[in-house]
Amino acid sequence: MKTIISTSSAPAAIGPYSQAVVCGNLIFTSGQIGLDPESGNLVEGIEAQARRVMDNLKAVLAQAGCTFADVVKFTVFVADLKDFALVNAIMAEQVPEPFPARSCVQIAALPKGALVEIEAVAQIPAK
Repeated sequence: MKTIISTSSAPAAIGPYSQAVVCGNLIFTSGQIGLDPESGNLVEGIEAQARRVMDNLKAVLAQAGCTFADVVKFTVFVADLKDFALVNAIMAEQVPEPFPARSCVQIAALPKGALVEIEAVAQIPAK
């Protein structure tokens, strides 16, 4: 059985997908890009986009009762690997130890011309 997670605190899906899906005690988020949830516009620059991505992920996870401390895996997609050090630093500001697993890949393009996209898998804390 799966449960769909949706919050207005993060951008609405721009395609046929959900912001996140809960299956068992895991939440799988869709990739978040640097869209402002109020305006629907992409924020400008890699730093602003990376911070917005983390805020969007935080909002989706919170809707399922999770925080970054519950994340077991991040997947990071960047348009240019030269931006990874900055994205890494921004993630380090918000993700507590022990750190989750993570992959990072450079790709040819992201939706709406975004510079970074991040998805997460988290374990929902027992109640």
